[in-house]
Amino acid sequence: MAELFKGIINAVSVLAIPLFIIIFLGWGIIKKVKVYEVFVEGAKDGFNTSVRIIPYLVAMLFAIGIFRASGAMDVLASLFAPLTNLIGMPSETLALAFMRPLSGSGSLGIMTELMKVHGPDSFIGVLASTMYGSSETTFYVLAVYFGSVQIKNTRHALPAGLIADLFGMLAAVLICRILFGG
Repeated sequence: MAELFKGIINAVSVLAIPLFIIIFLGWGIIKKVKVYEVFVEGAKDGFNTSVRIIPYLVAMLFAIGIFRASGAMDVLASLFAPLTNLIGMPSETLALAFMRPLSGSGSLGIMTELMKVHGPDSFIGVLASTMYGSSETTFYVLAVYFGSVQIKNTRHALPAGLIADLFGMLAAVLICRILFGG
C-alpha cells in the first residue's frame, strides 16, 4: 500500500504545477482576459504592497529575533518533547514546528541546520522538508498582510491559522512515517 501511495504522490507532484499553469492560462483565454497584461498589473500591485509592508516586516523579524535569542524556543521544545515522542515526531524537528508559524527565514534556518546535521535523505531531513512545505508563517501573514490593509482585529484568523499549521505538521509526520518509515 505504501508503494501505491508513493506512486500516486510522485505522479501528482510531477503534474501539479504544469497542470495549474495550463488551467489558469486556458481559463483566462476562455474568459477573454488579456492574461499577460493582468499579470503585469498584478506584479505592479505586488511591488507597491511590498513597500507598504516593510515596517510590519521589520517589527516581526525583530520580535522573532528576541524570542529565539531569549532561549524561549528551547524551553518550549523541551516542554513538548514527551508529546512529540508519543506521535513519532523526532524531537529535533520540534524547533521547526514552533518556528514555522513565526518566521519563514527562521524556520528555513532551522531546516537547513537539520539537513546539515542529519542529511537531506534522512528521516529527519525529509520530515523537516515536509513540515516546512505543509505549514504557513501564520504570525508573519497576520502581521504583514493584515497590517498592510490596516486590519487591526484578526478575530478568528489566528486560531484558524494555528490549527491549520498544527494539522499540517501532524499530516507531515503521518505521511513521512507511511512513505519513509523512520
